[in-house]
Amino acid sequence: MSLKEFAGQLPDFAKDIRLNVGSLLNEPVLNDQRKYGLLLACAHGTGHKPLVEAAEAECAPKLSPEAANAARAAAAAAGIPLTRRNEARRVQFVTGHDVTGALPADRNMAALADASATTVVFMPKRTFPALADALIAHGLSPETPALMAEHVGCPDQRLTRASVGELAARLAEGVSDKAALILYGPLMEDM
Repeated sequence: MSLKEFAGQLPDFAKDIRLNVGSLLNEPVLNDQRKYGLLLACAHGTGHKPLVEAAEAECAPKLSPEAANAARAAAAAAGIPLTRRNEARRVQFVTGHDVTGALPADRNMAALADASATTVVFMPKRTFPALADALIAHGLSPETPALMAEHVGCPDQRLTRASVGELAARLAEGVSDKAALILYGPLMEDM
C-alpha cells in the first residue's frame, strides 16, 4: 500500500495526519531524498505497523540505501513516539525554509503553535529562531520541550534536548552545516 493510499484510508478523526501526509508528498521545496527520508523517519517514529509498511513500500524506490538507513536511525535515535492519546493528538510535518532560504510565508501559525501537537520541522536550523519568535507570539510557551537531531545515523550524530526558547537562542548564536530535524511538543519531555 502506498502512503497516498494509506492516507486515503485514515478515518475522519485522523484527518490532520491525512492532510499532513498529502501536503508532504506534494511539497515542491524538498527533493525526493529529503521528502521521503522525512516520511520514513516519521513513520518509524509512530511505531504503527501499517504506516511503517506503507512508508517502506513508498520510499524504497525513491531513497538510496544510505538515506533509508539514516531515516530509520533518526526514529530509533529519538526513541520517542510522535503521538499519544491525551497528550499529543496529532503530528505535523513542515519545512524549515522555502526556496529562498526564508521561513515559508504561507505557514499556519495556529496549527504550528498548537501545544497538543508534535511538530517536526525539516532543515530548520537557520530559520528556527524566527520561527520560535512567531510560535511564542502565537501562544506556544517558550518552555515547550524540543529536540534537535543532527546528522542522524552518522558517527557524529548529535541530539540536543532543550526548550523551544533555549534551542532558538542557541541557534541564533550560530549553526553547523549538518542536516537536522527539530521536533517540539509535549512528548519531547519524555526524552
